[in-house]
Amino acid sequence: MNGTRLQRYGGLLLLALALALGPLFLQNGFHYNVAILAGLNAIVCIGLNLLIGYAGQISLGHAGFYALGAYASAILPDRFGFHPLGAMITGAVAVGLIAFAVARPILRLKGHYLAMATLGMGIIVSIVLDQEVDITGGPDGMPVGDLSAFGYVVSGNLAWYTLVAILLFITVWLALNLVHSPVGRALKAVHGSEIAAAAMGVDVFHYKVLVFVVSAIIASVAGSIFAHYSGFITPDEGSFIHSIELVTMVVLGGMASITGSIVGAVLLTVLPQMLADFHDYEMIVFGAILMSMMILMPKGLVPTLAGLFKGRRS
Repeated sequence: MNGTRLQRYGGLLLLALALALGPLFLQNGFHYNVAILAGLNAIVCIGLNLLIGYAGQISLGHAGFYALGAYASAILPDRFGFHPLGAMITGAVAVGLIAFAVARPILRLKGHYLAMATLGMGIIVSIVLDQEVDITGGPDGMPVGDLSAFGYVVSGNLAWYTLVAILLFITVWLALNLVHSPVGRALKAVHGSEIAAAAMGVDVFHYKVLVFVVSAIIASVAGSIFAHYSGFITPDEGSFIHSIELVTMVVLGGMASITGSIVGAVLLTVLPQMLADFHDYEMIVFGAILMSMMILMPKGLVPTLAGLFKGRRS
């Protein structure tokens, strides 16, 4: 087993161990709630990092896909009698098709033009969810039924934590295999230079669309799980602010780093809870911490610390 493979599976083993030991440190329902939300954010950020960190394609509307998955799991069982798992799968397929249709025109753009196009896409989703009162409940939101499978209804903190932990582990495993496959190498080539990648025979547009669709489907599934867990959703799940939060998690943890996606998601989920004692100054302190970290660690937390560790070893 070579070093890269050992490092990959060693990291997966550490993640499995950390997730398994997590309940030992969660003392009440609030702790479980934060851990579950952090896990769901990490799942979305892993998919988003494949798009931003590895393929170099910005998305400022990714919360829209998250919200579409959530509303699919709310609307389809309630209005059309879908089984919750069937609604989740149907929502993921629909989001994948929407992402494919959207990606073909907007991924031909670059730089701030691409950022503005994805921002517009997210705003459109948010407006539709907000205005279609008869279907989505409008600004007031709508309730979501229980998540059940094979006669078992997911309920209780430990059950939800276990489900999210398993999904997070599977997402990390899939992402690592993708990154270390020929597809992953093609994505890195596209990020480095689209012209050079095309000259080497890489179908640049195909891989950009592929990773966009994959990241959207991952966000949709996480949104569906969140909808069933929370029991109630609003259009805020697809807001511009939520999209920026997700991008910030990716950048803070470290782009082109699966571990960084998890670390960034956990930090930006837990940190606001830890700063609650500052009351009116919470957002000021939160912003100052983010600014300081990005000034001192412009490559992100995990890549910077990994570079320091390698430097000391050498």
